[in-house]
Amino acid sequence: MFIDETTIKARAGDGGKGCVSFRREKYEPWGGPNGGDGAKGGDVILRGDDDTNNLIDFKYKPHWTGERGGHGLGKDCNGHEGKPAILRVPLGTVVYRLETGEFVTEILEDHQEFVLCKGGKGGFGNTHFKSSINRAPREAQPGLPGEAGNYRLELKSIADIGLVGFPNAGKSSLTNLITNARPKTAAYPFTTLHPQIGIIEYAKEYERLIMADVPGLIAGASENKGLGHRFLRHIERCALLLLIVDINGTDARDPREDYQHLLRELELYNPELLDKPRLLAANKMDEPAAKANLAKFKKRYPKAEIFPISCLTEVGLAPLKKELLKRVKRLRRAEKKSPARKS
Repeated sequence: MFIDETTIKARAGDGGKGCVSFRREKYEPWGGPNGGDGAKGGDVILRGDDDTNNLIDFKYKPHWTGERGGHGLGKDCNGHEGKPAILRVPLGTVVYRLETGEFVTEILEDHQEFVLCKGGKGGFGNTHFKSSINRAPREAQPGLPGEAGNYRLELKSIADIGLVGFPNAGKSSLTNLITNARPKTAAYPFTTLHPQIGIIEYAKEYERLIMADVPGLIAGASENKGLGHRFLRHIERCALLLLIVDINGTDARDPREDYQHLLRELELYNPELLDKPRLLAANKMDEPAAKANLAKFKKRYPKAEIFPISCLTEVGLAPLKKELLKRVKRLRRAEKKSPARKS
């Protein structure tokens, strides 16, 4: 099961109580106060984990609590600090406050940490309250409560390439052929029900690219037709978009209209997606009507960068893979020169 959105309740540990204690030893009848301090409660910490790819752990365990700090003891012994609750989240996790929708943080790097809720401070023992006029204080502080809150976790996959297309255009087949992911392929709509993340390997270049295959869009996805827009968040961080169309026009479809609808749905979700560099894979070139449809397509969209391919015969896949690497490397170089990082 793939979970890319869930809610959690987090509560940091309370601080421990300070201790009221006095030194009692032979020949030391007025030893004075020696109550130790309470310890800080455990934080609730988010930690980026490159080995985690979705939020399923938080779907079935929504409550996370830090350990309470230990109470102070006599003989100036402080309590032990509460253990933190560490939430290992996939890279690309965005956190919002549930009640207000306010952005809290995002985790983008492996081992990156963020304190979601701070543990309560421990209380002082009576040692802190002694003075020249109060030689035997019987006063100590209680620990402060830890922070708490309800949060919404939303995963936006971090990938180099976002693969978008209509159902049965060949997205899953292409993902199977050029990446290590193995999504289900079948001759019916919405075979892919959740995003698939695959690695494209380049053995000679010692390079690899990450590609996100999102479930198929249809016209009207913005109105929640089909699977709607909910999975498009996974391509927001992609450097390059790869659109795929059925150039054969199966089921009397017009590839030119499909392409227009794809761009329209991307714009309705987030207009900035149209500013991203994109390539177009014209699939099913092995079919009889493909060549004529491709010529019509180029006439209507002369500026579109088209790569004719066939997932059945595997024609055109090698040039497409090569171009994907070339484009992404160019975009990576441009990103290094720009200090601003887009989310």
